[in-house]
Amino acid sequence: MVIRRTLSRAISLATITLLSSRATRLFRAHKQINFPCSSPLYPRSLVFLSCSGFASSVSARETDQIPEELAKNANLKPGLYLVGTPIGNLEDITFRALRVLKSADVILSEDTRHSGKLLHYYKIKTPLMSYHKFNESRMEQVVLKRLRQGEIVALISDAGTPCISDPGMELAKLCVNENIPVIPIPGPCALISALSASGLATDEFTFVGFLPKHSGSRRKRLMVSADEATTQIFYIPPHKLSQFLEESASSFGDTRRCVIAREMTKLHEEFWRGTLGEAMKAFSLHQPKGELTILIEGRTESKVEPPSEIQLENELRDLISQGESLSMAVKSVADGTSVSRKTVYSLALKKFGKQLEMEDGSK
Repeated sequence: MVIRRTLSRAISLATITLLSSRATRLFRAHKQINFPCSSPLYPRSLVFLSCSGFASSVSARETDQIPEELAKNANLKPGLYLVGTPIGNLEDITFRALRVLKSADVILSEDTRHSGKLLHYYKIKTPLMSYHKFNESRMEQVVLKRLRQGEIVALISDAGTPCISDPGMELAKLCVNENIPVIPIPGPCALISALSASGLATDEFTFVGFLPKHSGSRRKRLMVSADEATTQIFYIPPHKLSQFLEESASSFGDTRRCVIAREMTKLHEEFWRGTLGEAMKAFSLHQPKGELTILIEGRTESKVEPPSEIQLENELRDLISQGESLSMAVKSVADGTSVSRKTVYSLALKKFGKQLEMEDGSK
Protein backbone atom coordinates (compact mmCIF):
# COMPACT_ATOMS: atom_id res chain seq x y z
CA MET A 1 0.00 0.00 0.00
CA VAL A 2 2.83 2.38 0.91
CA ILE A 3 4.63 1.57 -2.33
CA ARG A 4 1.42 2.19 -4.34
CA ARG A 5 0.82 5.60 -2.73
CA THR A 6 4.43 6.58 -3.29
CA LEU A 7 4.21 5.68 -7.00
CA SER A 8 0.90 7.55 -7.33
CA ARG A 9 2.35 10.70 -5.78
CA ALA A 10 5.45 10.46 -7.98
CA ILE A 11 3.33 10.15 -11.14
CA SER A 12 1.14 13.11 -10.08
CA LEU A 13 4.19 15.24 -9.32
CA ALA A 14 5.73 14.37 -12.69
CA THR A 15 2.47 15.24 -14.46
CA ILE A 16 2.24 18.63 -12.72
CA THR A 17 5.88 19.35 -13.51
CA LEU A 18 5.35 18.46 -17.18
CA LEU A 19 2.24 20.63 -17.49
CA SER A 20 3.94 23.51 -15.69
CA SER A 21 6.94 23.26 -17.98
CA ARG A 22 4.68 23.19 -21.05
CA ALA A 23 2.73 26.26 -19.84
CA THR A 24 5.99 28.11 -19.22
CA ARG A 25 7.20 27.35 -22.75
CA LEU A 26 3.89 28.56 -24.21
CA PHE A 27 4.07 31.74 -22.19
CA ARG A 28 7.67 32.50 -23.13
CA ALA A 29 7.47 31.85 -26.86
CA HIS A 30 4.85 31.35 -29.56
CA LYS A 31 4.61 27.77 -30.75
CA GLN A 32 4.88 27.86 -34.51
CA ILE A 33 2.93 25.84 -37.04
CA ASN A 34 4.78 24.80 -40.17
CA PHE A 35 3.23 25.51 -43.55
CA PRO A 36 3.55 23.11 -46.45
CA CYS A 37 6.86 23.76 -48.23
CA SER A 38 5.62 22.86 -51.69
CA SER A 39 5.42 26.51 -52.72
CA PRO A 40 7.95 29.29 -52.09
CA LEU A 41 5.06 31.71 -51.63
CA TYR A 42 4.02 30.10 -48.36
CA PRO A 43 5.62 31.51 -45.21
CA ARG A 44 7.67 29.14 -43.13
CA SER A 45 5.53 29.48 -40.02
CA LEU A 46 2.34 30.96 -38.67
CA VAL A 47 1.49 31.81 -35.10
CA PHE A 48 -2.09 31.43 -33.87
CA LEU A 49 -2.97 33.45 -30.77
CA SER A 50 -5.92 32.89 -28.47
CA CYS A 51 -7.85 35.76 -26.91
CA SER A 52 -5.68 35.52 -23.78
CA GLY A 53 -2.52 36.11 -25.80
CA PHE A 54 -1.07 32.60 -25.40
CA ALA A 55 0.03 30.67 -28.46
CA SER A 56 -2.05 27.66 -29.45
CA SER A 57 -0.36 24.29 -29.86
CA VAL A 58 -2.96 22.91 -32.25
CA SER A 59 -1.28 21.69 -35.43
CA ALA A 60 -2.34 22.90 -38.87
CA ARG A 61 -3.57 19.40 -39.74
CA GLU A 62 -5.93 19.37 -36.74
CA THR A 63 -7.88 22.51 -37.62
CA ASP A 64 -9.51 24.25 -40.54
CA GLN A 65 -7.39 27.26 -39.53
CA ILE A 66 -10.51 29.42 -39.36
CA PRO A 67 -12.13 29.76 -35.92
CA GLU A 68 -15.51 28.03 -35.95
CA GLU A 69 -17.43 31.23 -35.25
CA LEU A 70 -15.70 32.91 -38.22
CA ALA A 71 -16.26 30.01 -40.59
CA LYS A 72 -20.03 30.41 -40.49
CA ASN A 73 -22.00 32.67 -42.77
CA ALA A 74 -22.83 35.34 -40.20
CA ASN A 75 -25.75 36.75 -42.17
CA LEU A 76 -23.64 38.14 -45.02
CA LYS A 77 -25.83 40.23 -47.26
CA PRO A 78 -25.85 39.50 -51.00
CA GLY A 79 -23.49 41.60 -53.09
CA LEU A 80 -20.03 41.92 -54.56
CA TYR A 81 -17.25 41.50 -51.99
CA LEU A 82 -13.84 42.89 -52.93
CA VAL A 83 -11.51 40.73 -50.84
CA GLY A 84 -7.88 41.71 -50.25
CA THR A 85 -5.50 38.74 -50.34
CA PRO A 86 -1.79 38.43 -49.40
CA ILE A 87 0.82 39.96 -51.70
CA GLY A 88 3.24 37.24 -50.65
CA ASN A 89 3.08 36.18 -47.02
CA LEU A 90 -0.01 34.10 -46.21
CA GLU A 91 -0.11 35.45 -42.67
CA ASP A 92 -1.38 38.73 -44.13
CA ILE A 93 -4.96 37.54 -44.68
CA THR A 94 -7.69 38.52 -42.23
CA PHE A 95 -10.21 36.30 -40.47
CA ARG A 96 -12.96 38.36 -42.10
CA ALA A 97 -11.53 37.70 -45.57
CA LEU A 98 -11.40 33.97 -44.87
CA ARG A 99 -14.99 33.99 -43.60
CA VAL A 100 -16.26 35.80 -46.71
CA LEU A 101 -14.37 33.46 -49.04
CA LYS A 102 -15.75 30.42 -47.24
CA SER A 103 -19.31 31.79 -47.22
CA ALA A 104 -19.48 33.09 -50.80
CA ASP A 105 -21.48 31.33 -53.51
CA VAL A 106 -18.64 31.83 -55.96
CA ILE A 107 -15.17 33.39 -56.00
CA LEU A 108 -14.05 35.36 -59.05
CA SER A 109 -10.33 34.76 -59.45
CA GLU A 110 -7.73 36.30 -61.78
CA ASP A 111 -5.78 33.01 -61.93
CA THR A 112 -7.67 30.01 -60.56
CA ARG A 113 -4.49 27.91 -60.26
CA HIS A 114 -2.73 30.58 -58.22
CA SER A 115 -5.74 31.33 -56.00
CA GLY A 116 -6.46 27.62 -55.65
CA LYS A 117 -3.29 27.20 -53.56
CA LEU A 118 -4.51 29.79 -51.05
CA LEU A 119 -7.98 28.27 -50.82
CA HIS A 120 -6.63 24.73 -50.58
CA TYR A 121 -4.41 25.62 -47.66
CA TYR A 122 -7.29 27.17 -45.71
CA LYS A 123 -9.61 24.31 -46.75
CA ILE A 124 -12.04 26.63 -48.53
CA LYS A 125 -14.13 24.70 -51.03
CA THR A 126 -16.06 27.61 -52.58
CA PRO A 127 -16.23 27.27 -56.41
CA LEU A 128 -13.76 29.38 -58.38
CA MET A 129 -14.68 31.25 -61.57
CA SER A 130 -12.04 32.69 -63.89
CA TYR A 131 -12.27 36.48 -64.15
CA HIS A 132 -9.40 38.42 -65.72
CA LYS A 133 -8.72 41.31 -68.10
CA PHE A 134 -9.12 39.12 -71.20
CA ASN A 135 -12.63 37.85 -70.34
CA GLU A 136 -13.78 40.73 -68.16
CA SER A 137 -16.31 42.20 -70.61
CA ARG A 138 -17.71 38.76 -71.49
CA MET A 139 -18.12 37.67 -67.86
CA GLU A 140 -19.68 40.88 -66.54
CA GLN A 141 -23.25 39.97 -67.51
CA VAL A 142 -22.85 36.43 -66.19
CA VAL A 143 -21.73 37.78 -62.83
CA LEU A 144 -24.41 40.49 -62.76
CA LYS A 145 -27.09 37.86 -63.32
CA ARG A 146 -25.91 35.92 -60.28
CA LEU A 147 -25.76 39.08 -58.20
CA ARG A 148 -29.30 40.06 -59.23
CA GLN A 149 -30.43 36.64 -58.03
CA GLY A 150 -29.13 37.48 -54.56
CA GLU A 151 -25.87 35.57 -54.52
CA ILE A 152 -22.73 36.43 -52.55
CA VAL A 153 -19.88 36.95 -55.03
CA ALA A 154 -16.31 37.41 -53.82
CA LEU A 155 -13.69 38.96 -56.11
CA ILE A 156 -9.98 38.39 -55.53
CA SER A 157 -6.88 39.16 -57.58
CA ASP A 158 -3.60 37.25 -57.71
CA ALA A 159 -2.29 39.45 -54.91
CA GLY A 160 -3.44 42.51 -53.00
CA THR A 161 -6.63 44.53 -53.29
CA PRO A 162 -8.95 43.97 -56.28
CA CYS A 163 -9.74 46.85 -58.66
CA ILE A 164 -6.41 48.61 -57.91
CA SER A 165 -4.55 48.11 -61.21
CA ASP A 166 -6.31 44.74 -61.31
CA PRO A 167 -9.55 43.43 -62.89
CA GLY A 168 -12.83 44.40 -61.25
CA MET A 169 -13.09 48.16 -61.66
CA GLU A 170 -15.72 48.01 -64.40
CA LEU A 171 -17.68 45.32 -62.56
CA ALA A 172 -17.74 47.46 -59.43
CA LYS A 173 -19.00 50.41 -61.50
CA LEU A 174 -21.81 48.32 -62.99
CA CYS A 175 -22.86 47.10 -59.55
CA VAL A 176 -22.94 50.64 -58.19
CA ASN A 177 -25.06 51.80 -61.15
CA GLU A 178 -27.54 48.95 -60.52
CA ASN A 179 -27.64 49.56 -56.75
CA ILE A 180 -26.01 46.19 -56.05
CA PRO A 181 -24.01 46.39 -52.81
CA VAL A 182 -20.23 46.55 -53.24
CA ILE A 183 -18.48 45.65 -49.98
CA PRO A 184 -14.71 46.16 -49.51
CA ILE A 185 -12.90 43.61 -47.35
CA PRO A 186 -9.66 45.47 -46.51
CA GLY A 187 -6.37 43.70 -46.93
CA PRO A 188 -2.82 44.01 -48.29
CA CYS A 189 -2.01 46.55 -51.00
CA ALA A 190 1.45 46.86 -52.57
CA LEU A 191 1.32 50.62 -53.11
CA ILE A 192 0.37 51.42 -49.49
CA SER A 193 2.89 48.94 -48.08
CA ALA A 194 5.68 50.43 -50.20
CA LEU A 195 4.68 54.03 -49.49
CA SER A 196 4.53 53.56 -45.72
CA ALA A 197 8.11 52.23 -45.59
CA SER A 198 9.60 54.36 -48.38
CA GLY A 199 10.85 57.31 -46.37
CA LEU A 200 9.32 59.67 -48.94
CA ALA A 201 6.44 62.08 -48.32
CA THR A 202 3.20 60.23 -47.50
CA ASP A 203 0.83 63.14 -46.82
CA GLU A 204 0.08 63.43 -50.53
CA PHE A 205 0.87 61.02 -53.35
CA THR A 206 -0.15 60.11 -56.90
CA PHE A 207 -0.72 56.48 -57.81
CA VAL A 208 0.07 56.04 -61.50
CA GLY A 209 0.16 52.23 -61.55
CA PHE A 210 1.18 50.60 -64.84
CA LEU A 211 2.38 52.97 -67.56
CA PRO A 212 1.01 52.92 -71.15
CA LYS A 213 2.65 50.49 -73.56
CA HIS A 214 3.07 53.10 -76.33
CA SER A 215 6.37 54.95 -75.89
CA GLY A 216 4.93 58.36 -76.77
CA SER A 217 2.05 58.06 -74.28
CA ARG A 218 4.44 56.69 -71.67
CA ARG A 219 6.85 59.62 -71.94
CA LYS A 220 3.98 62.10 -71.88
CA ARG A 221 2.68 60.55 -68.64
CA LEU A 222 6.14 60.65 -67.10
CA MET A 223 6.48 64.35 -67.95
CA VAL A 224 3.20 65.04 -66.14
CA SER A 225 4.42 63.11 -63.08
CA ALA A 226 7.79 64.88 -63.14
CA ASP A 227 6.09 68.24 -62.73
CA GLU A 228 4.00 67.20 -59.70
CA ALA A 229 5.03 68.00 -56.14
CA THR A 230 3.61 64.78 -54.69
CA THR A 231 5.26 61.35 -54.40
CA GLN A 232 4.70 59.35 -57.61
CA ILE A 233 4.02 55.58 -57.41
CA PHE A 234 4.42 53.14 -60.31
CA TYR A 235 3.96 49.38 -60.85
CA ILE A 236 6.76 48.11 -63.10
CA PRO A 237 7.32 44.55 -64.41
CA PRO A 238 10.94 43.42 -63.77
CA HIS A 239 11.79 43.07 -67.48
CA LYS A 240 10.86 46.76 -68.04
CA LEU A 241 12.89 48.19 -65.15
CA SER A 242 15.83 49.40 -67.27
CA GLN A 243 13.49 51.09 -69.75
CA PHE A 244 11.56 52.78 -66.94
CA LEU A 245 14.68 54.06 -65.19
CA GLU A 246 16.10 55.47 -68.41
CA GLU A 247 12.86 57.23 -69.38
CA SER A 248 12.12 58.50 -65.88
CA ALA A 249 15.65 59.85 -65.43
CA SER A 250 15.15 61.75 -68.68
CA SER A 251 11.86 63.23 -67.44
CA PHE A 252 12.54 63.69 -63.70
CA GLY A 253 16.29 64.26 -63.86
CA ASP A 254 18.83 61.71 -62.66
CA THR A 255 19.21 63.41 -59.24
CA ARG A 256 15.59 62.83 -58.20
CA ARG A 257 15.32 60.39 -55.29
CA CYS A 258 13.51 57.09 -55.75
CA VAL A 259 12.66 53.90 -53.84
CA ILE A 260 12.39 50.47 -55.50
CA ALA A 261 10.41 47.94 -53.44
CA ARG A 262 10.40 44.29 -54.45
CA GLU A 263 9.36 40.93 -52.98
CA MET A 264 7.45 42.73 -50.22
CA THR A 265 6.39 40.50 -47.29
CA LYS A 266 8.44 37.62 -48.75
CA LEU A 267 11.74 36.07 -47.70
CA HIS A 268 13.87 38.28 -49.98
CA GLU A 269 12.03 41.58 -49.36
CA GLU A 270 14.14 44.56 -50.43
CA PHE A 271 13.82 48.35 -50.37
CA TRP A 272 16.46 49.99 -52.58
CA ARG A 273 16.90 53.76 -52.04
CA GLY A 274 18.90 56.29 -54.04
CA THR A 275 18.68 58.63 -57.02
CA LEU A 276 17.38 57.64 -60.44
CA GLY A 277 20.91 57.98 -61.80
CA GLU A 278 22.26 55.64 -59.12
CA ALA A 279 19.42 53.19 -59.78
CA MET A 280 20.34 53.02 -63.47
CA LYS A 281 23.89 51.98 -62.51
CA ALA A 282 22.81 49.60 -59.74
CA PHE A 283 20.35 47.65 -61.89
CA SER A 284 22.22 47.79 -65.20
CA LEU A 285 23.99 44.48 -64.52
CA HIS A 286 21.11 42.42 -63.14
CA GLN A 287 17.34 42.20 -63.47
CA PRO A 288 15.45 41.73 -60.21
CA LYS A 289 12.67 39.17 -59.88
CA GLY A 290 9.03 39.83 -59.05
CA GLU A 291 6.74 42.80 -59.61
CA LEU A 292 8.26 46.13 -58.57
CA THR A 293 6.67 49.09 -56.83
CA ILE A 294 8.71 52.21 -57.60
CA LEU A 295 8.26 55.54 -55.83
CA ILE A 296 9.79 58.84 -56.99
CA GLU A 297 9.87 61.93 -54.83
CA GLY A 298 7.83 64.94 -55.90
CA ARG A 299 9.29 68.08 -57.42
CA THR A 300 10.77 70.36 -54.77
CA GLU A 301 9.16 73.76 -54.76
CA SER A 302 11.80 76.50 -54.81
CA LYS A 303 10.69 79.59 -52.93
CA VAL A 304 11.40 82.80 -54.85
CA GLU A 305 12.02 85.76 -52.54
CA PRO A 306 10.23 88.93 -53.73
CA PRO A 307 12.61 91.77 -54.70
CA SER A 308 13.27 94.50 -52.15
CA GLU A 309 12.22 98.15 -52.61
CA ILE A 310 15.81 99.09 -53.40
CA GLN A 311 15.95 96.47 -56.19
CA LEU A 312 12.64 97.67 -57.62
CA GLU A 313 13.80 101.29 -57.41
CA ASN A 314 17.04 100.53 -59.25
CA GLU A 315 15.19 98.69 -62.03
CA LEU A 316 12.73 101.58 -62.42
CA ARG A 317 15.56 104.13 -62.48
CA ASP A 318 17.38 102.22 -65.20
CA LEU A 319 14.30 102.03 -67.39
CA ILE A 320 13.35 105.68 -66.89
CA SER A 321 16.92 106.82 -67.63
CA GLN A 322 16.68 104.87 -70.90
CA GLY A 323 13.69 106.99 -71.91
CA GLU A 324 10.84 104.70 -70.79
CA SER A 325 7.67 106.41 -69.59
CA LEU A 326 6.61 105.87 -65.98
CA SER A 327 3.71 103.59 -66.94
CA MET A 328 5.85 101.45 -69.27
CA ALA A 329 8.62 101.17 -66.66
CA VAL A 330 6.08 100.06 -64.05
CA LYS A 331 4.63 97.48 -66.47
CA SER A 332 8.05 96.06 -67.35
CA VAL A 333 9.14 95.71 -63.71
CA ALA A 334 5.83 94.18 -62.60
CA ASP A 335 5.87 91.65 -65.47
CA GLY A 336 9.39 90.58 -64.60
CA THR A 337 8.79 90.04 -60.87
CA SER A 338 6.20 88.58 -58.52
CA VAL A 339 5.26 92.04 -57.27
CA SER A 340 1.87 93.46 -58.30
CA ARG A 341 1.69 96.38 -60.72
CA LYS A 342 -0.14 98.46 -58.11
CA THR A 343 2.72 98.09 -55.65
CA VAL A 344 5.35 98.96 -58.25
CA TYR A 345 3.34 101.99 -59.42
CA SER A 346 3.00 103.34 -55.86
CA LEU A 347 6.76 103.00 -55.39
CA ALA A 348 7.43 104.69 -58.72
CA LEU A 349 5.27 107.68 -57.83
CA LYS A 350 6.93 107.98 -54.43
CA LYS A 351 10.45 107.82 -55.81
CA PHE A 352 10.21 109.39 -59.24
CA GLY A 353 6.94 111.32 -59.32
CA LYS A 354 8.43 114.75 -58.60
CA GLN A 355 11.30 114.14 -61.02
CA LEU A 356 8.88 113.37 -63.82
CA GLU A 357 6.75 116.42 -63.00
CA MET A 358 9.81 118.64 -63.22
CA GLU A 359 10.81 117.09 -66.54
CA ASP A 360 7.28 117.57 -67.92
CA GLY A 361 7.27 121.21 -66.73
CA SER A 362 10.59 122.00 -68.38
CA LYS A 363 9.33 120.61 -71.64
